[in-house]
Amino acid sequence: MGNLIRHHTVAQGADTCDYWYIGDREKGRKGKKMSEDIIVRNCSPTLAGMKTGNMFSCHFADMDEMRGSVRHWNHILGEKGLRFLPLTYKNDRALVYVYRVSRLSRDLKDNVACRLLKERGYETETPERCIVQLIRRLEECDEFPHEIGLFLGYPPEDVEGFIENRAQGCKLVGCWKVYGNEENARIIYAKYKKCTDVYIAEFAGGRSVEWLTVAG
Repeated sequence: MGNLIRHHTVAQGADTCDYWYIGDREKGRKGKKMSEDIIVRNCSPTLAGMKTGNMFSCHFADMDEMRGSVRHWNHILGEKGLRFLPLTYKNDRALVYVYRVSRLSRDLKDNVACRLLKERGYETETPERCIVQLIRRLEECDEFPHEIGLFLGYPPEDVEGFIENRAQGCKLVGCWKVYGNEENARIIYAKYKKCTDVYIAEFAGGRSVEWLTVAG
């Protein structure tokens, strides 16, 4: 099928990813293949407002199902400040990015984050433009672009350390590799794990993803 994002967004020269946001005609009714269980297990800290974003791989029957599922969840959770976006799509599998718009905007204003992005050809005027450029990088790079950690709320100093040290010599391995503040990272790791455990239990008890998602 080719790369969906390149065809519909990047090739048109767009600076935003609004193509994937809910349109008036769709109202999010089509497609729910991206199940609540998948979202809770992969994105609980982001749903809870503790983390900027999460990514996960998800299978869809076809492009239309993927499109409908993304629009469905943007319709449900968009008012709470979350956005769902497929970064890549190939062989009926999408890499889905779930993020908080306000937190990403704040994170990418960090001086170290800005420098790392600019060194890799990003124009950092808006987070939406950065995401479009990340999609290009995912298409063009032979390996996963390591600056992707900046889009997930990882400390910029750890992203920089990962890049400079070629993923070697870190102080700690958990949700990400730590090169800076090890003590603070351990605290965050524990918070993310506790949040995920609590959310999985709440979901198993009947709470919906919409109920579990914090506005902000």
